[in-house]
Amino acid sequence: MQEKEKFMQEALKEAKKAAKKLEVPVGCVIVKDGEIIARAHNQKETKADTTKHAEIIAIQKASKKLEAWRLLDCDMYVTLEPCPMCAGAIIQSRMKKLYVGAMDEKTGACGSVLNLLGDYPFNHIVEVETGIEKEKCEKALKEFFKELRKKKSKR
Repeated sequence: MQEKEKFMQEALKEAKKAAKKLEVPVGCVIVKDGEIIARAHNQKETKADTTKHAEIIAIQKASKKLEAWRLLDCDMYVTLEPCPMCAGAIIQSRMKKLYVGAMDEKTGACGSVLNLLGDYPFNHIVEVETGIEKEKCEKALKEFFKELRKKKSKR
């Protein structure tokens, strides 16, 4: 298994934690020098806070650990393509590279609906690679929403 797949597997572990809490299963890890320095999963429902996306929480944790808002030599692995809010935070944090599992055709801002990381001349460019463990990331999302629909139909 390559390093990219190894770290996306760790992000998938976080996504599973989110699903157990009935959160959309999105997981994220931030890596510096080959080591995970932050991990997070969605907590919007749990915390009743729109901004509690996995990416935002992971950026906050990494910044705290490094005692810096600039995450210059860090890479982010996230199971679902970031939304505009998260893409903006990734740019602002000066992340080096973003690895994405599944693309988000409804709210994705890194190539699907729009591409904040590639189509605009911001002062910091974040490299993006998509499709890392794509099938596993898509499966986690599909299974979650399938189960959620079952629960709602039983009401």
